[in-house]
Amino acid sequence: VRVTRGAVFDVAVDLRWSSPHFGKWVGVELSAQNHRMFWVPEGFAHGFLTLEDDTDFLYKCTAPYAPQSEHTLAWDDPAVGIEWPAIGMAPIISDKDARGLSLANVLVFP
Repeated sequence: VRVTRGAVFDVAVDLRWSSPHFGKWVGVELSAQNHRMFWVPEGFAHGFLTLEDDTDFLYKCTAPYAPQSEHTLAWDDPAVGIEWPAIGMAPIISDKDARGLSLANVLVFP
C-alpha cells in the first residue's frame, strides 16, 4: 500500500494463530512526502487512519476483492492495543468498522 496524496497511519495486525507474533501490530506513517510503501502479508488485518484531508491511498493486491471473505477486527480492541495517533477529534468510523470483532472472536488463520 502507499499514499500518493496526503498521509495515513497504516496498521497491520498478525492474525496467524500459529505465529509467535499473533495479535501483535505494527504501524507506519505513509505520506506523499515520505514515499514509503507498506507490505501487508496474507493472514494480517489491515487498517488505517487518515491524517490529512483529500488523501489518496493505493493498494496492490494478490487476488481480486472478495467481500464474502472479508472479516473486520475491531480497530480499538484493547487486547491488540493499537496506539493510534491523536488527531484532535473523534475518528469517523465506517459502519463496517464499527461492527468489528475482538481478537478473541475474529476469524484467524492457521
